[in-house]
Amino acid sequence: MGATLRAVRALVLLAGFYLLGVVLLALLAGIDWLLYRYAPASVAVKLYIVSALLAIPVVRGLFMLRTPKDEEMAGLPVTEADEPELWRTVRELADRVGTRAPARIVLTADVNAAVSEDARLLGLLPGPRRLYLGVPLMLGLTQAQLRSVLAHELGHYANSDTRLAVLTVRGRAQVLRTIAHFEERADNTAARERARQEKKNAKAEARGKETQEVDEGRAGITYRAMAKIYIAYAKLYFRATLSVSRRQEYAADTAAARIAGRDATASALREIPVLDAAFGFYMGGYATLGSEAGLLPPRGEVFGGFGRMLTARQLELATLRTELATEPSSPYDSHPPIADRVHRIESLPADGRAEEAQGAALALLAAPERTLAALEDTVLTDEVRRFSRAGDWPELLAGAMAAGLASLNTPLHRALAFYTKDAPTLPALLKLIEDGQLWQLARRLPLSDQASAAEGRAFREFVRPALHDSLSSMALAELSARALLSWEFSWERAAVPHLPPAPDGTPTDLDAAVGAAVADIPDTAPLRALLTHHI
Repeated sequence: MGATLRAVRALVLLAGFYLLGVVLLALLAGIDWLLYRYAPASVAVKLYIVSALLAIPVVRGLFMLRTPKDEEMAGLPVTEADEPELWRTVRELADRVGTRAPARIVLTADVNAAVSEDARLLGLLPGPRRLYLGVPLMLGLTQAQLRSVLAHELGHYANSDTRLAVLTVRGRAQVLRTIAHFEERADNTAARERARQEKKNAKAEARGKETQEVDEGRAGITYRAMAKIYIAYAKLYFRATLSVSRRQEYAADTAAARIAGRDATASALREIPVLDAAFGFYMGGYATLGSEAGLLPPRGEVFGGFGRMLTARQLELATLRTELATEPSSPYDSHPPIADRVHRIESLPADGRAEEAQGAALALLAAPERTLAALEDTVLTDEVRRFSRAGDWPELLAGAMAAGLASLNTPLHRALAFYTKDAPTLPALLKLIEDGQLWQLARRLPLSDQASAAEGRAFREFVRPALHDSLSSMALAELSARALLSWEFSWERAAVPHLPPAPDGTPTDLDAAVGAAVADIPDTAPLRALLTHHI
């Protein structure tokens, strides 16, 4: 299907979305006219109100269909003077693909690359082009793989995919926005009804009267009804454009293989899902480790540390590269399953280009350290940029763990508060254990119905794991507060706590000490010795 026919079909589908709203309004107007002519006045007035309530979300939906002005993705724009080698590579690849190069390159903080075009007249006329390139992606790819990714994105330009995005990609976004609008209005209406009933119950309770169960009833039903109608059309819209979108991805893959080589393209397709998963893990486990403590990694390391983690975890990542998704991420994902895309590329004839451009993609940047630091300044919020900077990663880990342990609030802490007027601390808990009240205390922990009904040894076996975990955390917090705890930072595994040695100089076995304290016949001596020896 040519670009013109694709544009016509997308335009018809989008126009149909407007038409749906007009038809619904016409239907409601027709019903109102019949009520006016044939229904008793008392009945007609009530139904007019219902009709108006149904019309409101339809009219809102029509206004929601207006296309908002495009906003540039958050990132660091780089000129040809900033990054001459990157621009040279992009221009060379655009020339080989047979398309016009982008006018703007923006480096982003995502494991992704994308292109856009501000086309005019519903995509009939070309416009300024932008290329978005994720720096985390560059941290994990070779230059050959990056060339494949860039060729793929530039292939979308050559196929007029970005020009038609005015009607297809934007059309999908409009549909989703409209549905979200209806659902939001329905939720708000239900929330107002709930608040009204809760306020009424509060007044009744203050007067000593019986309260009623809060029931949102049919609040928001008109908005939900309209949402269902539009959802049905959205499914039709998505299915009608899905096959074209996926063919565009296959065509762009083929262009990438032709320009950058079969093996580089296949390996890049395998690598990107792995990098995406690894980056999510990195952001949660490393980059934002100190967020609760108001700490940031060293300058340039918020994203730069991702490359260090990738190097350290190569064996772990190698396994993930063989686990390709055989299904799209959702029924309406515009991208075909990654396994299918890889199979199509790997089934192409060998082209003898396996050894090309094996250097790191990040080397295309003139000064990677400077770029990584500048990217932080661009994409981090003002609030986050005001955090303190750790001197290195071990310092960040130590600060984050100390803050986390200082604010520890486990179920055991909350249960212990019933037995002491002071702050619930490890010494207070040890005193309570020594007084024989441990299992009485355990009754105040969150328990399953089965555990609550148990007695004696059975009860102790139910609650012992939870007690063990909470007591271990409490012991670590106590040692941290006394500056007796250090942490071993690692890119390859979870952080390891280093405890001070036992009084006799042997390594401390915290697990055994905690286990002794929560045994059937508790023994707090090992934990006492650990603490009192180092006060």
